[in-house]
Amino acid sequence: MTLRPLILPLLAGLLLAAPSHAAQPIGSYANGCIADARELPPEGSGYQAVNLSRGRNFGHPALVDYVAGLARRAGAERLGRLAVGDLSQPRGGRMPSGHASHQIGLDADVWFDLDLPALPRDARERTDFPSMVDVSGQRIDPGRFGPRQRRLLQLAAGDPRVVRIFVNPAIKLALCEGETGDRAWLRKVRPWFGHASHFHVRLECPPDAADCVRQSQVPPGEGCDAELLSWFEPRKDTPREPAKVPPPPPACVALLKR
Repeated sequence: MTLRPLILPLLAGLLLAAPSHAAQPIGSYANGCIADARELPPEGSGYQAVNLSRGRNFGHPALVDYVAGLARRAGAERLGRLAVGDLSQPRGGRMPSGHASHQIGLDADVWFDLDLPALPRDARERTDFPSMVDVSGQRIDPGRFGPRQRRLLQLAAGDPRVVRIFVNPAIKLALCEGETGDRAWLRKVRPWFGHASHFHVRLECPPDAADCVRQSQVPPGEGCDAELLSWFEPRKDTPREPAKVPPPPPACVALLKR
């Protein structure tokens, strides 16, 4: 008796039971949403998610996989347990506070403090993570930012899915001045306001995400040039009109109302 008549209906049933669509980031990092996001488990091998009450531990499956993989690699090198901050909301979209981006499930924050013990979930509701930067001197605090944080950033940038990592300009400067080995990974690390206590990882749009708006390519080079130094020049406090919040993409309107 051949098994083919039995196998074909079984396969057909599995295909019908499979999801009709995969997770889809829609729009841009700062104006969009995500369909069928996945939840990052509150804790896992080498990490614990913080501020779970915000409901921001959701992302594209690639981002969830990335965070878990980074934590495992960091743990294997005994760098410490990662404290993972905001990813996205369950359907993405604009958050009520804290970010303009993190809207399509491809951004994640990871705190630089690697010395936290395993904590119960209610003890992870906190924002008092230490800064790695001496603001008065606009340089890193060497007592807090050291080889472990540097190596963590190198591991974070090594994944080919990563398109950018945002850090405080003082941290970028320290990386530029201190890296003596392979420097190619420095290109992905970009200076940005804030980010003194955590770094912000951004993944590129997945290949099958037709409605995901890709960000411009990172400029060539290590990013250790005049553009970096310009962040340390005095800045004039010129009044600016509040930025207008653009309407979400049409495909997001119905999704975000659910």
